Amino acid sequence: MQALQVEYLSEDLSGVRLAGIPVPERAEGEVLIRVRAASLNFPDLLMTQGKYQFKPEPPFTSGLELAGEVVEADPESGLKPGDRVIGGNKTGAFAEYINLPARALSPLPAGLSFAEGASMGAAYVTAYTGLVELCGLAPGQWVLVHGASGGVGLAACDLAKAMGARVIAATGSADKCDRIDEAVSPEAVIMGTDRFRVEVDVLTDGNLCDVVFDPVGGDVFDESTRCVAFGGKLVVVGFTSGRIADVATNIPLIKGFSIVGLRAGEYARHFPERGAAIRAAVAELAEAGRISPAIDRVLPLSRWREGFEAMANRQLVGKVVFEPGN
Repeated sequence: MQALQVEYLSEDLSGVRLAGIPVPERAEGEVLIRVRAASLNFPDLLMTQGKYQFKPEPPFTSGLELAGEVVEADPESGLKPGDRVIGGNKTGAFAEYINLPARALSPLPAGLSFAEGASMGAAYVTAYTGLVELCGLAPGQWVLVHGASGGVGLAACDLAKAMGARVIAATGSADKCDRIDEAVSPEAVIMGTDRFRVEVDVLTDGNLCDVVFDPVGGDVFDESTRCVAFGGKLVVVGFTSGRIADVATNIPLIKGFSIVGLRAGEYARHFPERGAAIRAAVAELAEAGRISPAIDRVLPLSRWREGFEAMANRQLVGKVVFEPGN
């Protein structure tokens, strides 16, 4: 089968290649999936460089999340050949076939294509865990979302709107503002650079934001501490800027806000019942048409480099989806 293999770690993707490897043999308790679509996430790029928290030993097959069809499953799994499912793993999705535990799979939400289903899991589960589960997002609250052109950022904007919040989408690229506005129609799209606190203050009539969702870190985090309302929450999602920020503890003390660390996968592993409830809530919102993943482009897996380089060069508004076998 085709599989995207990371043969050695590299800064320039030189250690990554499309290879022919055996179809994996299914073990008891596993489900063999024919992958129809698999979406690219920022951790996939980081893992090719050895810069993600999880550091698999090369060689390994890249890819976090997928949508596809069941080929083989144990009868007690409740799954049968032909079932359309979505699922994820830390690696292995960028291949024609993958084995996953039955607990890692969910039905493909009704009305979603394979490409949409593959784009739903990690981004929306992360957004829901942060905004709803950890921050208790309520209708009418103001939410500032950084990195709003990325898969997680767009999902956070889309989900916050579905929950009745008022969304300010922030981006570091002026040429993406119109595309973000078209994709998720927030209250406003602003440049998340320099002193954006002034714009946030004006947009919220001086109330600032109940929740700030920050996958960027660095200077963006520093300025975001000035944008959180008293009693609000600043959610640390990641560090795509490359700099892990520091904060003087007197700032959250004086301003009365909380800093919340978000690792949705770890949260679900520590609290599996809550993780299942979050996935069910996301699926219900999708089936009701209240949320819909934004997809920048769908590519055959043979054009994997195009997708990875577009992500590395910050050219995307939405997800890249690969179709193995095409």
